[in-house]
Amino acid sequence: MSQQFSPPGQPQPGYGYPPPPQPKKSNAGKIVGFSCLGIVGCIVLLGVVGALLSSGSSDKTAKESAPAAAAPSAPAQAPESKPSSAAPEKKAAVDVVAKKTEFKKSIIAQGDEYTSVSVTITNNSSKPINVNPLYFAITDTNGTKHMAELGADEDQIATVELAPGENVTGAVTGKGAFTAKTVTYTDGLIGKGIRADVS
Repeated sequence: MSQQFSPPGQPQPGYGYPPPPQPKKSNAGKIVGFSCLGIVGCIVLLGVVGALLSSGSSDKTAKESAPAAAAPSAPAQAPESKPSSAAPEKKAAVDVVAKKTEFKKSIIAQGDEYTSVSVTITNNSSKPINVNPLYFAITDTNGTKHMAELGADEDQIATVELAPGENVTGAVTGKGAFTAKTVTYTDGLIGKGIRADVS
């Protein structure tokens, strides 16, 4: 007697239906996962490069600002203005000094129509403060406010955190040729602004 087999997919005599075939796995999940991982990796890489670049420029700024800060910090009037019986003067939490300076074109500046101001920020408070070129604005003699242009000046002020007693000096640059009247610094994008006249 010969055995007869039912066609595939049909019930086998005595055994019932065969198990269904295994579904093919899609690689879409792996592709999406690796894409997200790649994006996160790029963001981390950009953050590390940015930190290294700002660290290098803050070291340069700190070295350049140290001699400049040493001379004005020791005026002859300081001992005379402090009588022994009077209470010491209270300093502002953040001191901003702005001076005219020459624009030094960086490699990413487009054209020469920029105005720079040399700014020194000193932290007199008991808490650290943040300094970032985006926290500055220059107001010209006509009352027009100019936001800081990033990377236009070679001596741009560094993005740093100043501990109590520390200071940093650098250029804040606005687009266009104008006469700077005041510089406004804001600790953070929505903090209270501190204004200094440009000398």
